[in-house]
Amino acid sequence: MLRSKFVTAVLLGGVVAAVAALGGCGQFSPPYMKPLSARTAMLLGTKGMTEQQPILIRIFKAESELEIWKQKDDGHYYHLKTYPICAYSGGLGPKLKQGDRQAPEGFYLVDKDLMNPKSKYYLAFNMGYPNAYDRSFGRTGANLMVHGDCTSSGCYAMTDAVMEEIYVLAREAFAGGQEKFQVHAFPFRMTKANLAAQKEHDWYTFWKNLKEGYDFFETTRLAPALAVCGKRYVVNATFADGKHPHPRRSCPRYEKLPVVAFKPPKEAPNMSHASLSKPLGSVMGLSFGSITPTYRAMTLGPATPTLSKKSKKKTLSKKSKKKK
Repeated sequence: MLRSKFVTAVLLGGVVAAVAALGGCGQFSPPYMKPLSARTAMLLGTKGMTEQQPILIRIFKAESELEIWKQKDDGHYYHLKTYPICAYSGGLGPKLKQGDRQAPEGFYLVDKDLMNPKSKYYLAFNMGYPNAYDRSFGRTGANLMVHGDCTSSGCYAMTDAVMEEIYVLAREAFAGGQEKFQVHAFPFRMTKANLAAQKEHDWYTFWKNLKEGYDFFETTRLAPALAVCGKRYVVNATFADGKHPHPRRSCPRYEKLPVVAFKPPKEAPNMSHASLSKPLGSVMGLSFGSITPTYRAMTLGPATPTLSKKSKKKTLSKKSKKKK
């Protein structure tokens, strides 16, 4: 009798262990190892893209949107998906110093070393702030991320589910051979109309400079060649005698490279992201328009807004109590 009970207990224990093991096999852990969702994998297929093609990311503060673009075999980037930004802190304008709780604006490069699969904010990648442009002004700050957890202190925060998908797309692009991907962080969609509505802002000159990179990508669908000299971004240029420009010194002689406009076939509007209740742009008179770019070069007209006290309060309400 005792022997029988012992054998039964052993068998039951084995069954429980087997069930637990099978249950564990049905889960993907840790999160950074998860595959792309079936829905997004299908979207890639319908757009003629693969998971391991290079990516480029654009961020728009006022609209609270983050775009993922994929580079196809023709070398041009095509829009894959637009995600809602869950939270960011600060208002329009660049980050200036450590502790100002301001999310960066500018052009940044992300490599494998800036990916953080063990972030306390679920998953994250470091934007690479401060870059050469930021350093030329002596700006300070560290660990400025795009991450999950929907809470921000100078970062762009997404929901965990959205961040997981962005992280996987970046991970697969690196697996496919991309060494670095560009992140373009803008105050708003830098159309001629939006800039014309922002004539009195302190950051007019800075935004006009950013618009050069925005226009280049809108026109060509190529990742712009970027350099920094004379404390400004230089877009799509070659420097005389192969000189390497210094961020703080005057720019050596350079020539702008030819710009060839590119017009891919039109796609149906992407409705993959949830509508945002009140993005910052809705209180600033900015027109969002379609995610589909206008394929023509635009002149760098006047820009810039002075935020009202009411607008500043709405922007600052996105701050989190957590500190990065």
